Amino acid sequence: MKPIRSLLVGIFLLTLVPASVLPQALTSLASLRVGYNTRKVTANPQGELKAQIDALDKQITEATQLGRSGELRRLFAKGMMLLSGGEWTDETDFAASLVIRSDHVTIDSAKPYSVRLEQIYSPSIALQRPLIAHVWLRKRPAPAGPGAAAQPGDVVKDLGTFDGVGRDLRDTPFSLDLDLHEVADGAYQLSVDVLDEARPLGTSTLAVALLKGLDEVVARLESNAQQASESVRADILYPVDRMRNVNRGRLELRTFDPLHDFAAAESVAAAVKAGKDPFAERTGDLKRHYLLESAAEIMPYRLYVPTTYTKARAYPLIIALHGLGGTEDSMFDGYGKRLPVLAEQRGYIVAAPFGYRVDGSYGWGFANPPADPATRRRQEYSEQDVLQVLQRVKQQYSIDESRIYLMGHSMGAIGTWKIAPKYPDIWAALGPISGQGAPATVEKMRNIPQVVVHGDADPTVNVQGSRTMVAEMKRLGVDIEYIEVPGGKHGDVAAPNFPVIFDFFDAHRKTATQSSQ
Repeated sequence: MKPIRSLLVGIFLLTLVPASVLPQALTSLASLRVGYNTRKVTANPQGELKAQIDALDKQITEATQLGRSGELRRLFAKGMMLLSGGEWTDETDFAASLVIRSDHVTIDSAKPYSVRLEQIYSPSIALQRPLIAHVWLRKRPAPAGPGAAAQPGDVVKDLGTFDGVGRDLRDTPFSLDLDLHEVADGAYQLSVDVLDEARPLGTSTLAVALLKGLDEVVARLESNAQQASESVRADILYPVDRMRNVNRGRLELRTFDPLHDFAAAESVAAAVKAGKDPFAERTGDLKRHYLLESAAEIMPYRLYVPTTYTKARAYPLIIALHGLGGTEDSMFDGYGKRLPVLAEQRGYIVAAPFGYRVDGSYGWGFANPPADPATRRRQEYSEQDVLQVLQRVKQQYSIDESRIYLMGHSMGAIGTWKIAPKYPDIWAALGPISGQGAPATVEKMRNIPQVVVHGDADPTVNVQGSRTMVAEMKRLGVDIEYIEVPGGKHGDVAAPNFPVIFDFFDAHRKTATQSSQ
């Protein structure tokens, strides 16, 4: 019980941190960089546009070297605008600088709610007078499709107009006190329009979730967790822990679903209180959680258990790693939801770790560890999360040790080629999709069969990343099947080749030779 008690103390201490140091997490710079580079490859700028982008790239390199994260966000926004055919103006520069922050984004709507309008860099626009802010609560908009601009959601409530907004919001953030008590529980988007009199300058948005009686729910779950067994305590405490980490700015709100996750935790607590194990005999698609002690944080993982599962026989297991920006849900809910369907049809258990962070990258493999200690810790915890999930699934289910497989897409494929050579005795076969690796590591996994998939028109991870790995595998005599999709892009090659990967896994199990390498 000691680890969870320590976590509860940590959660309490977190509530004592001043609100001014609790910013909401922005999209990671790694994700922005990948998005920008992908757009650059796709747009293939020429002439004057190429000269502009080349100059911008030099500024990006300098800002990266100097650690100027705010300036990097400005430069990536400018690059995306130019590559999309838009014009970078003083107004778009100002709009990109805006951000809404608060000490919490999962809100008890029965209580007053305060936010701050801030800036992440100083824009170039010349302003002669104080500004005006108009605040709206909108429905959370659906994600925009590839290349499409995000559309604002329908207005739920007009939260008023505020004058006297400062021209320098880095020096003097503008506080807004909002009344949300009439709004129903659900997921919303807070939207602030900033105007110079009648001239619109830009809009900033913040994803929020409303849940009346939130404090009572949290207190009830913490109390229930202390009475529960170690095996389910993390499942009860997860939404409390994740909410606090989101509020601290460690994670984006999108990495969990407050209404669903709090309800799921209460359901587990109710089952435990009734003397039942809520996960005993359960099959199908489910979510589990555990405490990653080194990080003092509860991690989620997604699990598919075939409906035919029985402890009487051992089942093959696939560990599936998501791409950059994804979560434990990405491999299940993305790719046309093909992975759980195939797992049921083929009789596989599939586990998808979160990987500690959306950009955890599953460790650094055999390369030199990152110089930045925060990056090094993130990558360490990411690798540990994968191995912890593997270990827990093996403890909870009857797993065929000769049929444990590792696959992933994009960052998950890169992670596959980082983790497999470090722990070669585990894996019966690998299935990296749209990845890249270090050819020097192939020697350490020469006895692990691999099926590799990549599109030759991939604008995000160049196909050469797989070609060099495959060439080294062929040189060393690795059992390799390489599928290079003509015209295939970064994501569209994955789902159509999932059945091929399952076929390959069906045909390969770990041998004594693999285990003794």
